[in-house]
Amino acid sequence: MKRLALGSFASLLFLCAGVANATLITYSATLRGSSESPPNSSPGTGQATVMIDDLSNMMTVNVSFSGLTAATTASHIHCCTAVPLTGTAGVATALPTFPAFPLGVTSGSYTESFDLMSLSTFNAGFVTSHGGTLDSARTAFLTGLAAGEAYLNIHTSAFPSGEIRGFLAEVPEPGSIALFGLGAAGLAVLRRRRGQLH
Repeated sequence: MKRLALGSFASLLFLCAGVANATLITYSATLRGSSESPPNSSPGTGQATVMIDDLSNMMTVNVSFSGLTAATTASHIHCCTAVPLTGTAGVATALPTFPAFPLGVTSGSYTESFDLMSLSTFNAGFVTSHGGTLDSARTAFLTGLAAGEAYLNIHTSAFPSGEIRGFLAEVPEPGSIALFGLGAAGLAVLRRRRGQLH
């Protein structure tokens, strides 16, 4: 019976380890006027999620926003700030805005996927200033995301430099959290068994 229990436990750990090694990296941000540089008093709010598949080199951007004081004029990801979670940076993604982003509105939602192996995903100026090649620009962009040096910005006619923005922060994978919890539970079981044996 003990062997069966240990075998099941080992199988569960192996399964969780496979989930923890998934190739999807998720970043999220809450968009606010108070996060702009300089901050503003916009009542607008938003939520952004950026998912990177590091095997297919695809990036999916999801944005929802509402309550803006004026019509949208552009939205994109800026990278890379000199200090994580603060400051400003140039536009990293395509100009003048994300393709098909809802313009001329004060609320809306957006979902689009981008090929990180395509130059059209990036602002040409970002590519030039980050090594001059697609590979060097992609590496700089992904490194900036991971370091907390990238933010998603929504620009409006009332705030041309940005009405609401948020720095993108990595979201822990559920598999990683589950694996940690499972490991802690396993240690507790082992400690209890050792206590019973002594």
